[in-house]
Amino acid sequence: MYEPSHGSAPDIAGKGVANPLATILSAAMMLRYSLGKANQADRIETAVKKVLAQGLRTGDIATPDDRTVGTKEMGDAMLAAL
Repeated sequence: MYEPSHGSAPDIAGKGVANPLATILSAAMMLRYSLGKANQADRIETAVKKVLAQGLRTGDIATPDDRTVGTKEMGDAMLAAL
């Protein structure tokens, strides 16, 4: 029920270029709407906003002014923001 609409992207598997934010936000939706954990969902959504406010982007959403990072670095930034 909760998954990013982009699918599993097998063509980029293992390359470290996937954007984990949609999957992370899907987990926030699950917490909010199925598990009744709005506070935890809020924390995740706030962390995503913080990471994006820092200018971090994976290649699929990066602009010239952003700092382009890979999957692991984006995940690490999310953990730090939480």
